[in-house]
Amino acid sequence: MKRSDTMGPDRWVRVWDPLVRLFHWSLAGFFLIAYLTEDDWLDLHSVAGYAVVGLLLFRVAWGFIGTRHARFTDFVASPGTVGRYLGSLLRGQPAHYEGHNPAGGLMILLMLVVLALTCFTGVVTLASEGLGPLSGTFLAGLSEELFEELHEGLANLMLGLVVVHVAGVLVSSLAHHENLVRAMITGRKRARQEQG
Repeated sequence: MKRSDTMGPDRWVRVWDPLVRLFHWSLAGFFLIAYLTEDDWLDLHSVAGYAVVGLLLFRVAWGFIGTRHARFTDFVASPGTVGRYLGSLLRGQPAHYEGHNPAGGLMILLMLVVLALTCFTGVVTLASEGLGPLSGTFLAGLSEELFEELHEGLANLMLGLVVVHVAGVLVSSLAHHENLVRAMITGRKRARQEQG
């Protein structure tokens, strides 16, 4: 994990590749569709859920073979590094990172894990109703009620993580005087002269 290189205040650097940006906004859309259709439109809910599964599989693979800032090695930090970053943020002197900062990296991991568990519990719930790709497996015999409750609880937890994520983007944008939403659309961030 590296801070941005010294490049002068008016230069732009490409940070997030088109596939990461497409993944990000597609995931946001499909999660929202799945969340809003949970009880009333099962077919649409399921299609959106399977789309999320496909996106998660892509993102995990891209986390190993993708571009520099897409790789887990670029943004997964130790708990100590995350703690130091959050402390520097609270002191009003956060280190600037070209890609995701350590707290953002932790949020990505949490969201990927919670989404994966949400999808798994949803597929098991369908299987217990005789539907979906796991319907003929031993998972179909598991408690539908238990997995349905887990699925709903995890979806609500994910919604909470989304709120924290958006708040973190706003705080980081203000702290670093940069527009992270625009950066996730264009893929570019303003390069920073590091203070030493």
